[in-house]
Amino acid sequence: MPLQQHWGTMGLFRSFVFLLMLYLLQGSNTSLVRLNNNGYEGIIIAIDPAVPENEMLIEKIQNMVIDASTYLFEATEKRFFFKNVSILIPENWKNINQYKRPKHESYTHADVRVAPPALPGRYEPYTKQFTACEEKGEYIHLTPDFVLGNKQNEFGPSGRLLVHEWAHLRWGVFDEYNDDEPFYRAKSRKIEATRCSTGITGLNRVYVCEGGSCVSDRECRIDSKTNLYQKNCQFFPDKYQTEKTSIMFMQGIDSVTKFCNEKNHNREAPSLQNKMCDYRSTWEVISNSEDFKNTTAMSAPPPPPVFSLLKISERIVCLVLDKSGSMATSNRLNRMNQAAQHFLLQTVENGSWVGMVHFDSSASIRSNLIQIISSNERRKLLESLPTVASGGTSICSGIESGFQAIRNAYFQLDGSEIVLLTDGEDNTVKSCTEKVKQSGAIIHFIALGPNAALEVKEMSTATGGKYVYASDEGQNNGLIDAFAALASGNIDASQQSIQLESKGLKLNSNDWMNGTVIIDSTVGKDTFFLITWSQQLPSISLFDPNGMSMENFTVDSTSKMAYLNIPGATKVGVWTYNIQAKTSSETLTITVNSRAANSFVPPITVNAKVNKDTNSYPSPLIVYAEILQGYLPILGANVTAFIESKFGETEVLELLDNGAGADSFKNDGVYSRYFTTYKENGAYNLKVRAHGGENAVTRSLRHPLNTAAYIPGWVVDGNIEGNPPRPENDEDTQTNVESFTRTATGDAFVVSNVPQSPSLLDLFPPSQITDLEATSHENEINLTWTAPGDDFDVGKVQQYIIRISESILDLRDNFDDALQVNTTALLPKEANSKETFTFKPGNISEENETHIFIAIQSVDKSNLTSKVSNIVQVALFVQEDYTPDEIHPDPSPDKNPPKSGLSVSALVLLVVGSVVIVSLILSITICILNKRRKPSRPRTGF
Repeated sequence: MPLQQHWGTMGLFRSFVFLLMLYLLQGSNTSLVRLNNNGYEGIIIAIDPAVPENEMLIEKIQNMVIDASTYLFEATEKRFFFKNVSILIPENWKNINQYKRPKHESYTHADVRVAPPALPGRYEPYTKQFTACEEKGEYIHLTPDFVLGNKQNEFGPSGRLLVHEWAHLRWGVFDEYNDDEPFYRAKSRKIEATRCSTGITGLNRVYVCEGGSCVSDRECRIDSKTNLYQKNCQFFPDKYQTEKTSIMFMQGIDSVTKFCNEKNHNREAPSLQNKMCDYRSTWEVISNSEDFKNTTAMSAPPPPPVFSLLKISERIVCLVLDKSGSMATSNRLNRMNQAAQHFLLQTVENGSWVGMVHFDSSASIRSNLIQIISSNERRKLLESLPTVASGGTSICSGIESGFQAIRNAYFQLDGSEIVLLTDGEDNTVKSCTEKVKQSGAIIHFIALGPNAALEVKEMSTATGGKYVYASDEGQNNGLIDAFAALASGNIDASQQSIQLESKGLKLNSNDWMNGTVIIDSTVGKDTFFLITWSQQLPSISLFDPNGMSMENFTVDSTSKMAYLNIPGATKVGVWTYNIQAKTSSETLTITVNSRAANSFVPPITVNAKVNKDTNSYPSPLIVYAEILQGYLPILGANVTAFIESKFGETEVLELLDNGAGADSFKNDGVYSRYFTTYKENGAYNLKVRAHGGENAVTRSLRHPLNTAAYIPGWVVDGNIEGNPPRPENDEDTQTNVESFTRTATGDAFVVSNVPQSPSLLDLFPPSQITDLEATSHENEINLTWTAPGDDFDVGKVQQYIIRISESILDLRDNFDDALQVNTTALLPKEANSKETFTFKPGNISEENETHIFIAIQSVDKSNLTSKVSNIVQVALFVQEDYTPDEIHPDPSPDKNPPKSGLSVSALVLLVVGSVVIVSLILSITICILNKRRKPSRPRTGF
């Protein structure tokens, strides 16, 4: 089926304490939110350009935030509220006087995205969250239908739900329900709904909808394989309750106003909160946050939120380019010009205003702002690129001239962008740092070479700009990648330039650089091939999927580059290139970019990042690459990260989406890996390459992780008042994706305290096992998990320590004291292999226990131990116990002894049959006794 047709139908690592001193590092989350006197400032709620214009949406957003602020204040014991919020309005909506131009606010930095659903009918709110417990999420996704109030019955009031999602986003807590494991068998031997707290009451029922009508036709039945309710059973909460917890279970219940705390937290439930946060309650996690530690409760009610309505307008960019004397070395000036030409010819969008400034010890405006309407304006800007490098370095002069170029066009600085490229140090940068921060402009910083002034990084961070590093190793293509990463974040993805290939080699005379690049059907519009060289024009051959040679390259001998622009549709398939060096010590590169083929079909995109933008050796970093089509994750791709140090040494990492090691969730489209092989202090560049082979890559249609709890209906006076059925969530629902290639450049990061000589100490323990699973069969327990490595997720561990306990908390807090399982026969495999182990539990009394809890610790060759794994529980000696359909708060096993799980009719037959049998036995016994003439009273169980 054609893609378009189908689319229409569809912990951070916790370091070893004895070796590392832990300290807070600034994360790489792109949010601009600040906490000031208990109030959150700088919150951005962005309306997606694809959302049809509707002024009522703005009013509903404001009402949602006002209600959420009050609810948040109460839920956090008078500690937090929403102070000011910016609402970003799309450029294609009509202008209204009250709308202002954004400053640093952009869609890229949005905390809440109001956007169409991932698939038609998918209206569930969720938070994009793929990191460890206590770490911030990426963004909240709300659909317009939800914000407009059309889904309140299914998810509860929008203000309350926003607080639920804010807890995900800001404090890194997780849900206390589980769509994959909605029920569990408690130690009381009863089947309970996965929830927190257990004080939430309701009914378990099978609710069937056919032909537009729904009916609760029967009670839930037990699956003989799982000893839990069958898949079609649902928990329906009582409409009217008194329980106040928990917001992370079902904030839509009127009485719920608090987070679960240490006293009422349900540690037995198989919730994501328990798995990800070591069985701590949500309130324990929130109380451990920096927000909480840096505030005290307020004595008076908070003021209402203040709103700013900001409308995206045309892009304003000024290139501020260093032409100081140091730019004459290492081919820097020419490489800068090649990269700038690629930006001007391909990356920057039509309708943008672009100017140019050169600077050395002083600065000059070389081109006032020109609006790009066609290729004519692009070519005119190319004439302003610098040709000679000389003089000193005055970064502040360059930035100020950039500001002046913008003012000359009668534009305000708010929301304008400065692309600053420099290779030199400048001890006067701090003299203008504060002024730049307050200007309202966004500073993108491209640092070239090992001596670029890192003080500028403070400007880019404070203003919401990008920070990218490029070394002097031209074959790594860092400068072109850096400029290519500066596509606008405020336009629809269909208009953005997408990088398909970025590759380079150092070659001798007559050597070849050969390869292929895939043009898939989601791209192919305005495709741009760029070839660069450092010495002499190479032989260039490019063939389309039909084998036809492309001959119309434009050659720029001065800049040592050749390019081919295909403005219309490009043939879908595999394109082949063969480039031959004509001289020794040649450096060749190829870069391929394209745009979406169809505005109605989202292109496949790749985003790359690390979890911290500053780090200190030997603390590890986590590298992430997210592959999406629209909001749908792409699974099964081959993803490789290239991490380049300031002197050009490159480390290669294979990123995995296996839910193990650094990867928090399996099959969520986020590929991850630990990075520890630091070469030197200073800046590092990150580039990711993704490749999807035909019939090997799929598009996941599952509901996103961390979706808000869908309320199937309410119990009122013992009857179920059902909501419309939720769109089905089949975990196997995936569709094939055609072959594709993508590259992406993430923000640079800075590492300090790397020793000059490699350490002889083993500083890196095995990574924590996070995907331990357990099943029981008869008297055996089978465990499966993904193998960690000697150093986090690399190599092979020396041994595993498996321990069991009858208490979750004892196993978590006193792992070394728990009962150890004999693992002599367990030989560890290489990292990221699948491990299995079967054992028979001992010293567990059937009379006393129905559950045991199991965890694993890994030990490497230096005797460094990992963090204790996630804890799993196994039900033992399970009987078919009767489980009441009505769930009461905290049922006591002593007051409610287990009963048979039989129906009433079966129970009556059993009793009658028992009476008949007992009567028969009694009659025979009396007869015998009478014959013996020894009368006595028989004993019975009744």
